[in-house]
Amino acid sequence: MNEFVLVACTILVLIGTTAAMLERDPFNKLISLAVMISGIFPFIIDRGLLDVAIATALIAPLSTIFILMVCRRMPA
Repeated sequence: MNEFVLVACTILVLIGTTAAMLERDPFNKLISLAVMISGIFPFIIDRGLLDVAIATALIAPLSTIFILMVCRRMPA
């Protein structure tokens, strides 16, 4: 993997992890976890696990959207 891409993805993972640890709001925490997952994709692809990358690419955004909708639902 190109060194620049490796450094950029590592920075994305670290930013997402740090933000997830520091955030208290579940809405912001899920967004920071999505940033972390976006940094992990190239590492999964570099290992040759394309089936895992495809499954993660399909499942992660959908689950994030559904969980964000539940977090923003106002109590009745």
